[in-house]
Amino acid sequence: MKKEAAGHRQGKDCRPVRYGPPYRAGMPDGRRKPERKHMVAVVTSTGKPLMPTSAYRARKLLKKGRAVIFKYRPYFTIQLVDRADGEVQEVEYKSDTGSVHVGISVCTEKKELLSEQRDLLENEPEHHNDRKKNRRTRRNRKRYRKPRFDNRKKKPQEGHEKWLPPTLLHKMEVQVRLFREFCRVVPVTSACFEMGKFDTQALKAVSKGEPVPEGEGYQKGERYGTDTLRAAIFLRDGHTCRFCGRSVKDGAILHVHHVGYWKGDRTNRPANLASACEQCHTPANHGKNGLLYGKEPEFKTLKDASYMTSVRWIMLDEIKKAAPGVQVSVTYGVTTKRKRQELHLPKSHVNDAFSMASFHPKKRSDTEYWKKIPRHDRVLQKFYDAIYLDTRDGSEKKGSELSNGRISRNHKKDSENLHQYRGHKVSKGHNSIRRGASSLKPGSIVMYKGEKMTVHGTHTRYVKGKDGKTAKKVNVQFTCPASDGKKSASLEKCTPVSRVYNTGWKRYWPDKK
Repeated sequence: MKKEAAGHRQGKDCRPVRYGPPYRAGMPDGRRKPERKHMVAVVTSTGKPLMPTSAYRARKLLKKGRAVIFKYRPYFTIQLVDRADGEVQEVEYKSDTGSVHVGISVCTEKKELLSEQRDLLENEPEHHNDRKKNRRTRRNRKRYRKPRFDNRKKKPQEGHEKWLPPTLLHKMEVQVRLFREFCRVVPVTSACFEMGKFDTQALKAVSKGEPVPEGEGYQKGERYGTDTLRAAIFLRDGHTCRFCGRSVKDGAILHVHHVGYWKGDRTNRPANLASACEQCHTPANHGKNGLLYGKEPEFKTLKDASYMTSVRWIMLDEIKKAAPGVQVSVTYGVTTKRKRQELHLPKSHVNDAFSMASFHPKKRSDTEYWKKIPRHDRVLQKFYDAIYLDTRDGSEKKGSELSNGRISRNHKKDSENLHQYRGHKVSKGHNSIRRGASSLKPGSIVMYKGEKMTVHGTHTRYVKGKDGKTAKKVNVQFTCPASDGKKSASLEKCTPVSRVYNTGWKRYWPDKK
């Protein structure tokens, strides 16, 4: 049983500290939702930040007309109309910076004002690669473009002194923006950020159980003695397929396979690459229940450690520019771990942030969890594969599932030809091109046959009438079926009740273990 923090209490009833939000059962939808005590930021009539208040007191001030709503995002803030100044206390902003998970804790000497975890985007490189591919396709379709030679050098992005890859820049800017927006509505006096430097080669050696490199060992990496990454992978695997054991001596044609492809890990680090023969490296084996599906790399990726090593000093400069009047300090993971163990707190991102700096009040705040989501879906065209009846069992399958067993046209048959099992074509493949956007976003509420429904998305289609004219039809998809069993309905049959604005963040509740 985990040891509780000595003397630490949470909430007005002085119960022992609960590591995580308190839950209550018996909700109408059957789920357990946490009770939340929101912090409401307060500013004066001149815009000066004051100490935050409770949601109860904020409602009273708004009802009496002594305050007005100042802003909703990222933190709900009210503005007093009858006060131009006020006294404030010392407030510490503490952040456990990271590449995916960011822990934030804001404390005074007596209580914790805010405790939240922010999860950043993980699949952003794929979106950038898609954009680059589409941009090159558009450029190739143009008949002529004036040659330019001044756009080949990577210039620093606007407002920055040094160029950074877009993915690293986005992760850094999100954390700096959260700090800047918080300092505008709360009188932060000091801030502490955990920024560490990691030796990736030493971490790799420890993961493999090898001795830590020294001296010349840092110059002899995993590709030492080979010209290309492909040659290094084949040499490491002994020119043998790692999945069936066939070698080039047996006539195998080797390919380089991404081991974590099934879960979206397409990095070209050697630990994520493996030699696979042409009989194993097939589309069928990439799918579920396939030979290549579910395999794990030798050890986890170190991109998060590389991220912090690359941007830590640039991030520190940006943080100091964001709030010039705030005293900013830096701490390291070993110091945070030692202090967290002294407070008898379990390992988590918010507890790491709470353990920094000097304020560690007994009264903790409930933790809120947010994840970053894309604001817009820039995919304008989608392909829907044809659906066939499988003559073997009569089930409906996509055309890609009943392929001819060939990876590309210049290959011989790499696997069994499944074309012969294609029966009746249920629906033919088609491209769907988005030519317009709907005002109804996911999460909006519409009224359908006297029933309030939550919008999952919209689908636009163009129907040709009997007169030969094309009419635009918009279907609204629901998150759950209506009482009549319909999962979608025409926009003409739905009445919008409320529309949702995508703020870029989505709140979630982690599974309670």
